[in-house]
Amino acid sequence: MKILLVEDDLQLLKQLESLLSEQRYLMDTAADGSQALDKIFAESYDLILLDIMLPQIDGLEILQEMRRADIITPVLLLTAKGSVEDRVRGLDYGADDYLAKPFSIAELLARIRALLRRPGRECDTLLTVEDLSLDTISRRVTKSGEDLDLTPKEFSLLEFLLYNKNQPVSRVTLAEHVWGDDFDPFTMSNTIDVHIKNLRHKISNETAGNSPIKTVRGIGFVIKG
Repeated sequence: MKILLVEDDLQLLKQLESLLSEQRYLMDTAADGSQALDKIFAESYDLILLDIMLPQIDGLEILQEMRRADIITPVLLLTAKGSVEDRVRGLDYGADDYLAKPFSIAELLARIRALLRRPGRECDTLLTVEDLSLDTISRRVTKSGEDLDLTPKEFSLLEFLLYNKNQPVSRVTLAEHVWGDDFDPFTMSNTIDVHIKNLRHKISNETAGNSPIKTVRGIGFVIKG
């Protein structure tokens, strides 16, 4: 699952980005309204965490622009504690839920899970190939019914490859989706190869030879099934 976090408090932005990445969500971030709109219209997200008070374009205007363009991505508004009027306007403009600052991490994660499991999304929550299964809501990966212990980056790589099953994915595309702004084209290819090697070992019975992840020469990787 890919989440866009829009927050102008850079310390909070980094904290939440790190927290949600540890929960194995793919993360994109934006620190102002203009950057957020550019990303919303250029990328596809499963959920948007949207602060209302933003530089350049505020969160409510972003929400209006999204809904006018028929972008139905769920939106969780992050609001100041006393801004009841903004919350009401946000819901009227098409927000799916709101969370008042300061909020607990446990509540934030619960709200995220609730929005991602809403009716109409069930068909996307379980990704499978052969005896390998990945649940995008519970963040659980199993092979032959046994839980696998993947790192957040390994989970994100596997999730993205499964979303694109039978479609070759380039190293650059993988890097942009999994590492985001930390993408470095000069070092990332080797980094991806190391993570793919470790992931193959974990999802194979004995050796990487029978892994569902195949290398596509000159392009990147593919999962077939």
